Amino acid sequence: MDGIVLLIEDEEEIADLLRLVFEKEGFRLLHAASGEKGLSLMTERSPRAVLLDLGLPGIDGMEVCRQIRATSDVPIIMLTARDDEIDKVVGLEIGADDYVTKPFSPREVVARVKAVLRRSEQQPEAPAAITIADFEIDSGRRTVRTPAGDVVEPTAREFDLLWHLARNRGIVLSRSQLLEAVWGYDYFGESRTVDVHVRQLRKKLPDVPIETVWGVGYKMGR
Repeated sequence: MDGIVLLIEDEEEIADLLRLVFEKEGFRLLHAASGEKGLSLMTERSPRAVLLDLGLPGIDGMEVCRQIRATSDVPIIMLTARDDEIDKVVGLEIGADDYVTKPFSPREVVARVKAVLRRSEQQPEAPAAITIADFEIDSGRRTVRTPAGDVVEPTAREFDLLWHLARNRGIVLSRSQLLEAVWGYDYFGESRTVDVHVRQLRKKLPDVPIETVWGVGYKMGR
């Protein structure tokens, strides 16, 4: 696995450290120290994945994510020193695929990039639909039609999570199982990623029966 990864990060030490690790894994890491430069390189070089710091000078990471997502489905992993969960929720809502909180292990960042690339570059499943509680979950269109006929479009990762739960209706899935199946990586100690996405799905689709199994994980009700 190789290709270009775009790092948008204003801390040179972090950029140098990540460059060493990614290059050992066969990637080429392009570094932009500002949001403006990152958007420019995004257009010029078409990277396979983006590592995006939230706390950037000038255009901040949230706005950079919005602008990238308006034109591209490239996987985006946010790098943040902010421990406030609202920042993570907003980042995921506007289209980030995952986030890593600083300080982080560079090898974990590489593993997460590989995981999102595996997931994003898999051959798509044959279109199908599953109906649960009169909600039609359509994997071809990646939409959900409510009983009232409204169409809801979850984010890409929200839909992947919803679809996996729906396909395994009635089966209790742990957070680590969901991380591996939906995000494509083993448990790194950040299972809140799953919880955040479940909360967002419940806000958008409050009557879809995603049940919490305390101390274990989640299941889709029947």
